[in-house]
Parts: sequence; C-alpha cells; structure tokens
Amino acid sequence: MKAADLQGIFPPVPTPFEHGKLALERLAENIARWNGTGLRGYVTFGSNGESVFLEEEEKLAVVRTVVEAAAPGMVVIAGTGCESTAQTIRLTNACARLGAHAALVVTPFYYGPQMTEEALYRHFTAVADASDIPILVYNVTKFTHLAVSVRLAARLSEHPRIIGIKDSNGNVATLGELIARVDREHFAVLVGTAGALFGALSLGAAGGVLALANVAPEECVAIARHVAGGDWEAARRLQLRMLPVNTAVTATYGVPGLKAALDLRGYFGGDPRPPLLPSGPEERAAIAAILRRAGLIA
Repeated sequence: MKAADLQGIFPPVPTPFEHGKLALERLAENIARWNGTGLRGYVTFGSNGESVFLEEEEKLAVVRTVVEAAAPGMVVIAGTGCESTAQTIRLTNACARLGAHAALVVTPFYYGPQMTEEALYRHFTAVADASDIPILVYNVTKFTHLAVSVRLAARLSEHPRIIGIKDSNGNVATLGELIARVDREHFAVLVGTAGALFGALSLGAAGGVLALANVAPEECVAIARHVAGGDWEAARRLQLRMLPVNTAVTATYGVPGLKAALDLRGYFGGDPRPPLLPSGPEERAAIAAILRRAGLIA
C-alpha cells in the first residue's frame, strides 16, 4: 500500500453496541450501505470508535468485520496505537493478519511530559520498522494533549513505512506548512476534521478522515470532487452547509451525538458504551433539526 491509495474520504467508523456488547451484524450493515457512497475506505478506532473502551479481542473482531464487509478495492485502516511500543506493534500485526491495509497510530500520551519529539520519533519509527503494514501518524491534541509538530511529522515522512498523517487539529495554516514540507507522492496528509476539509484540500491534502463522513458521506465526497475538479464555488457552498452538522457530531455532542445522527439517517448508531451517556430527547431533537436544515433528513 502507498500514499496514493489514501486519496479520498474515510469515515472513522463508530463501534456499534447493543446492550453494551459489540453489535457486529449492525456494523456490517452500516459498512454495506457506506460501500455505495463513494468513500475511499474505512478507519476503525479513530476517536469515534471508542477504542479506549474495548478489549483487544473486541478490536480484532471489529477489524475482521470491517475487512469482510468492505467492498473490493476499499482501504481499511486499523487504529492500533497503544501506550507501549511493543503493544502497538503486536496489535498492528494482528490487524494486518486480518486484512487491514494500514495502521493509524496515535501518540502515546499517559506520560505526557516525557513524550518529547525524540521519544515520539523513536516510537513511530520502531513501530514502522516492525509492522507488516505501513502506518500513519495520528495527531489529535484535544484528546492526547500532545501535538506532533510540523518538524517531527516531516522527519517521520522520510521513513519508507510511514505513509501519512491524520491531523485532527484543524489548523489549516499548519496543514499547509506540512503539505509544503513533505513528498506528497510518498506521504499523504489527511485532515481529521471536516471543518477544515475545503481549506486543507485546496492546499493539497490527500483527503480526510472525518466524523461527518459517517452521516454525510456523499456530501464529503462531493466536496473533495468539487475541489479536484476546480469547482470552488460548489465546494464552498457545500462546505458551509455541512459545517453545523460537523460541529454537532464533534464539538457539541461528541460520540453520543454522532450515534444519534446515524440513527436519524437510517444507519445503526445505538448507544455509546458506558461511562459515555447516550443523547437524551432534547439533544436528539436538536441534532434532528440540524440535519433537517442541512438537507440530510426530511
């Protein structure tokens, strides 16, 4: 797998539960429906996958289900980042054996002050050296309270087995600086928040891993296609229409809100796993109103 295979839109797939247990049949149903929307593939265990609440055997069951349900040609990226380097390598290679094409590796963060650039560099390169599939760096500061600097990302991009980054910080200027410093034929920069999708694509990002793409996959794909085709006005209008939806399923209501939005759009969202609480009636009504104004539900 190469960086060129990452051109396009990926949803960070939510993990469905019924009565607190994995609902793998529901997951397969969601994947089957997403297969026809123009998405490039799927990411398991981005922040929306509730990976911190899952046992390793559950993670492997989810990856197996996504690989089996994905249409031919779809790229499956497994989130495999753990706190230790050895554990990350083990999970990455287990997912590779199940058919994942690449791994998304989040920055270890528990010992934050000791996670210097050199520590992170050694972690990511050690994982890449020992992994059976290429890896992508996952930069999501709002959860880890660590930031992968442009300098570190550019340095990591020189490793032949590190083929990209998902940057969820939403700073278009920083994304542009990184895009300018890497070899885009080898290293794909993926924006991790739909609020910055139009700006990032305009600067040369390869695509996006977007919570919004779970509930509005066709619209996210259309924004990318408009930008690629030079129809800036169509891309701008669609981006603006989708912004309130993206805010609702990320910053405002989080994972419970994303799952409620999936239910409203006819997918299976269900409840999050405790200790997360499901969206209440008032939140669901607010989310429905936002989806209605965006033209996503009648």
